[in-house]
Amino acid sequence: MTYTGYFSRLEPRQHELLGVDLGKGVVRRTLLLGVVAFVVWDLLVFPLVGFPSIRWLTLYILPPSLFTVMGAKPSKTCDRRTVLAGWVIGAHYQLHGHRPVICGGRVLAHRSEWIPRAARWSRLAPALARNLGEATTARLLGTAGAESVPGAGPAVELAHTVPLYGPDHIVKAAGRGRRKGRST
Repeated sequence: MTYTGYFSRLEPRQHELLGVDLGKGVVRRTLLLGVVAFVVWDLLVFPLVGFPSIRWLTLYILPPSLFTVMGAKPSKTCDRRTVLAGWVIGAHYQLHGHRPVICGGRVLAHRSEWIPRAARWSRLAPALARNLGEATTARLLGTAGAESVPGAGPAVELAHTVPLYGPDHIVKAAGRGRRKGRST
């Protein structure tokens, strides 16, 4: 019986904040995510709307609250991740692509071996074409063969021959490795 799942769900909690009792406590990771989300959102909204008033209070509070609550939930696809981590990984894949790992990372993949943007965005192509137009969509998606693929050499023919060594050869090889003047 393993307790790995149980121990992975143990998270530090903040039970008191600036002298205010938080009861059972808030998960510190969620609290940090909420603070960052509120600060960034409020810095973006403040130049557009101005100082928060009763009219604009919902605009200041609702989006970062939803982002924090939805993003801090555990992911259904990967037990160790939050939903926010899935959003970040998905956005990174859509924007930058995925660099393949070749030979355990010892060989760098050529840019042509990455999955092209046209393949990554193929699901969105009809909606993009409808909203942005064909020309803009073609520029965004690019062409599938835009990168030059490095040429591959001719096929290498392999002809394996397996030598069979008998016990007499092994005894001879073992005898060659002994030093002269020593007896066993």
